[in-house]
Amino acid sequence: MDPWQIALIVAGLGALLSLRRASTKRRTTRQTWAPAPGPRKPYPGDYQGKVTLQYSPKPDGAPDPGEVVWTWVPFQENPSTGKDRPVLLIGRDGAWLLGLMLTSKDHDQDRTHRERWIDVGTGPWDRQRRPSEARLDRIIRVDPRAVRREGATLPAPVFAEVSRSLSELHHW
Repeated sequence: MDPWQIALIVAGLGALLSLRRASTKRRTTRQTWAPAPGPRKPYPGDYQGKVTLQYSPKPDGAPDPGEVVWTWVPFQENPSTGKDRPVLLIGRDGAWLLGLMLTSKDHDQDRTHRERWIDVGTGPWDRQRRPSEARLDRIIRVDPRAVRREGATLPAPVFAEVSRSLSELHHW
């Protein structure tokens, strides 16, 4: 079993435990989407090419473009390791979802990397309601079964600005 599969199993166990804890609490938000059972797909690498950007969030509990979800994101320098983090879903590549990782780190002062990031504001994906930025120069593939939970729907005008910035950066 390779490290990526082990990491996904660990993330899946964590998701199951969090769903069990959530099921004992009174639900005040929409139900979280439970990952499908079965083996996860090996990570084929970051997406390269033009993305057909979609904004199609649905309040059905399943991950959709236009939503911020929590999932495992492989590190760029070593895809067998990674981190659970919020991701803005922007489209699809077959059975994969495509997304941009979010961070609460401010890149506005970093002149060398400023154009690679865009402010998306605050939302319920961050419990502390810190302002977030989306990384534009790396498009990750997300196995829908590996999504741990939905964080929020990004407002349509913010998604439109992210789409415009992505298109400019990648010359689409």
